[in-house]
Amino acid sequence: MPARKIAVPAGLGILAEQIAAGQRPPAQPRDAATVILLRPGAAGLEVLMLARARAMDFAPGAHVFPGGSLDPQDASVPWQGPAPHGLGVPDERARALACAAIRETFEESGVLLAVAAQAQPPARDLIRDAAQQLAQDRQDLLAGAVSFADVLTRHGLTLRADLLTPWTRWITPEAADRRFDTWFFVAAMPAGQAADASAESDSIDWLRPADALDGARAGRLTLLPPTAVALAEVGGYPDLPAVLAAPRAITPLMPVIQVQDGAAWLSLPPGVEYPL
Repeated sequence: MPARKIAVPAGLGILAEQIAAGQRPPAQPRDAATVILLRPGAAGLEVLMLARARAMDFAPGAHVFPGGSLDPQDASVPWQGPAPHGLGVPDERARALACAAIRETFEESGVLLAVAAQAQPPARDLIRDAAQQLAQDRQDLLAGAVSFADVLTRHGLTLRADLLTPWTRWITPEAADRRFDTWFFVAAMPAGQAADASAESDSIDWLRPADALDGARAGRLTLLPPTAVALAEVGGYPDLPAVLAAPRAITPLMPVIQVQDGAAWLSLPPGVEYPL
């Protein structure tokens, strides 16, 4: 099994020791959600990855999946059918998490995982003739001029549980100033849409999971541990239908920061294989 201990900055070790000694309480994690957006490629399965702008406070320069924190309005968007199942949380929170994942994906990549309100499952494709207006709506949403619910209602769109498949859940270690309780979902790239980077990203790329991992091993790109683990997991399936049909048990995973011989280490939970 690959090593599960990852070197981290010494400052995190100091925070870990202070928390362990009761000198400071750990920060409370914020609910967040992210989407592993997938499509079939000529050489195999591809995943959408954003290179975060180097001016960002959190994970500058890292390659990540689109996602972010919940917004209070995420619980009040148009929704069709039952809440996403398998998250282990009440329906209202499950809908809000799924909405946050979809909204953040739209904001950060321009890809909108929504359907016409009258569409019947398993229809997934967005009305294609709305693309130009949706691009403007995205800019208005980023500027705070409209809400995500406004965008959906304007185009007669709704969210639905079958647009996302729950994949995993990671919680930031206690020894961190900014902590997130993040649900990961997988989804198929909708037909007729194209991804486009936002101001929060230096670039946006479709990469084979194995190529992203090889790039991280070679130092060409940076991956956070949960991202690397998720890439290895989805990359182990032969195609997109196999990923979407994979049985998953969503159990919270929280690494622990430890100090040994003066060095700080991130230890991943038991059973989690680190691919880098």
